[in-house]
Amino acid sequence: MLTLTTLLGLYGFDLKVPTKLVRHQDARWDVKLLWRQGHLEPYQAYQGRPVFNGAHRLVSFIGRPGTGALFVGVYDVRGVKRTSKFKLPPNFPYPEMGTGWQFEYDLKRDKAFRELEGRLVVDWGKGTRSWVQHLRDPGKPVIELLPEGYVAEFPGFAEVMLGHDELVKIVSNADAHREWHRMLASVAGVYLILDTKTGQQYVGSACGSGGLLARWRAYAKTVYGGNKQMKALAADRPGLAQDLQFAVLQTLPLASTPKEVVDHERRHKAKLGSRAHGLNSN
Repeated sequence: MLTLTTLLGLYGFDLKVPTKLVRHQDARWDVKLLWRQGHLEPYQAYQGRPVFNGAHRLVSFIGRPGTGALFVGVYDVRGVKRTSKFKLPPNFPYPEMGTGWQFEYDLKRDKAFRELEGRLVVDWGKGTRSWVQHLRDPGKPVIELLPEGYVAEFPGFAEVMLGHDELVKIVSNADAHREWHRMLASVAGVYLILDTKTGQQYVGSACGSGGLLARWRAYAKTVYGGNKQMKALAADRPGLAQDLQFAVLQTLPLASTPKEVVDHERRHKAKLGSRAHGLNSN
């Protein structure tokens, strides 16, 4: 059985260094979103208790369904200070976060393990409430090593909700997301883009060759996909992409005529009010 310590050892990990394992999962905040947007490090560095004391290194994960844990990095613990002044980075999605923080850890990510980040999945075991544990040999069993650029399994059209960064990875890594490409290319449909920062919505549609996949490629490439209001918004907000969420409202046969698809699109615009209160101009 392949274990965590065996795999990390192949990348030069020194088991003699006092190390703690960390599994981030929080009902209050979307930890996966923080990681995807590059904000997991301040979330991890600020703590209400000195939970990382005694460790010179952290091996960090974010929780997956059940007892799974996705590896997100190895960090050197360079120090800790007690403070009441915490500075969140610009565009941090949860500006209200921080109540109860007392300790700030100085953590530095070790790039030697970058190849495993977002790919290595281990079984944390039954003690998922013990989110900080000492690393002991042989460590957690490795469940799988995901393909490079992997985002998630295709969940079914009704469950599709993608951040822009996830959309880019899915579109750009066809081998890792064959089912996504097959399913999105197999249907025409109506989709929703939500600006999670303001609540504004854009309703669009896709028809013809390539279906939803072909249309969403344009958003992966340009963010605004040709939409005038979104293009203007992107010019005013350089960080717009990280606030966008893509979802499927309705699927239609790929053989549907453009008129049939647009008729469905119009109904969704009317229901959601995306012309009067959203990002639709037409």
